[in-house]
Amino acid sequence: MQVSDSSSRILAGLLEAKTGQQLTMSRRWRIETALSSLLRERGIATLDELITILVMGKEPSLSQQVVEALLNNETYFFRDRTPFDMLRQTVLPRLTEVRGTSKRLRIWSAGCSTGQEAYSLAMMFAEDPLRWNGWSIDIVGSDVSENVVNRARSGIYTQFEVQRGLGVTQMIRWFEETDAGWRAIEALRKNVRFQVHNILEPPPHPGAGQFDIVLCRNVLLYLNADKKKLAFDRLASALAPDGLLMLGAGETVIGQTNKLVADREWRGLYRQERRDPVPPTERRAANG
Repeated sequence: MQVSDSSSRILAGLLEAKTGQQLTMSRRWRIETALSSLLRERGIATLDELITILVMGKEPSLSQQVVEALLNNETYFFRDRTPFDMLRQTVLPRLTEVRGTSKRLRIWSAGCSTGQEAYSLAMMFAEDPLRWNGWSIDIVGSDVSENVVNRARSGIYTQFEVQRGLGVTQMIRWFEETDAGWRAIEALRKNVRFQVHNILEPPPHPGAGQFDIVLCRNVLLYLNADKKKLAFDRLASALAPDGLLMLGAGETVIGQTNKLVADREWRGLYRQERRDPVPPTERRAANG
């Protein structure tokens, strides 16, 4: 199945219009693989025929299916481990001190795909019951793709998926084998809620207040500079004044936004830029 330049441009434009994500030249090799099963299901012989149907605009559901197929939904449990180790060992213990009165934490997994990141967070809390006894832990997972959000809500994974990132003990403890696959147990699923959401839109609401931690890893890589700036504005507005943002290893706020700055204590974490007025005593000292 040959992908012409004109077909690539049309599909890239469709993806960006619907999601804000760019289908860069380096990613266009995915088109053939991503759309092959959809073409078979719909009985469409070639990409050119698909483009003709899309341009005619007679099948809006097909347009959405194409967008869903083109999205990159790569994820797995405890992906890259180190960020989760940092949360468990240093960030969360600090938050238990500053949130000790309310005993509530709100966490947003943005661009959660099929939900493994959000469930990884839920497992992390569930595996430390003494520390979190009496706490309310709200975990929200969101993604622009309705298909992957529905899968995340089901909590059902294939043998391959459930083994990626999980040891045998964790797999048996938190998942049960069913005819449909390995399903996260109810005790895990009830602690996470999922919703369809575009990172360029106003952030989801965690209830009262804002999020203490936002994970948005390997999502902004696919946005152009203008949309990336808008996404950072949205993420900053979602954070509590002392909340923390975690990005992917290859992502940064430097040169991208004036709303967020690198955290001084934890590498790879970011917080809102603070513009607190200089206290009068410091002003007097500065003025001599």
